[in-house]
Amino acid sequence: MEKMKFGLLAVVVLFVLGLLGYWAVSTIQSGSEYQTRQKFEQLTKENDDLKIQVAALTDQIDTLQSQLPDNTTDTSSGSGDQADKPAPTTTTYKYQSSINDLQKLEDGNVLMKIKSSGANVGIVQKFLNIYNNTSNKIDNDFGPSMEKAIIAFQKDQGITSDGQVGPGTYSKMIDWLKKQG
Repeated sequence: MEKMKFGLLAVVVLFVLGLLGYWAVSTIQSGSEYQTRQKFEQLTKENDDLKIQVAALTDQIDTLQSQLPDNTTDTSSGSGDQADKPAPTTTTYKYQSSINDLQKLEDGNVLMKIKSSGANVGIVQKFLNIYNNTSNKIDNDFGPSMEKAIIAFQKDQGITSDGQVGPGTYSKMIDWLKKQG
């Protein structure tokens, strides 16, 4: 009988040890998993903190805007000229970054033609992809296919179609982008 009790106790102890072993192995994480989880928890906390800050700043903006004087009349000068002028508005277009890049090229009086290369050529290639609704590779090299695309654009816009890109072509590109919204 004593041996049977000992055998039964040994089986129970082995079963419990087996369960503990299984639990230990199944819950182990690799070092990278642990670091990823820690980073995720840190970023989640930072995100929550930032949401709180945004809410506080939004409240401050609302408070400051409510404290602004009414702009319908101007009491600082007797002429009232400022009250007659509408507040300046800034329009942002769908392709604003391309418009800005092309404007810099136009302002810099940059001229491009076949065999030109560099980031400026890439700006025009990006425009041509938008204009032609294509996804051609932007390789920053002004080759024959780009020249053909420029000539086609220039013809469409009713300007001199010489295949070179200068201030007049940039201006038409900018105008076209602005019309897209």
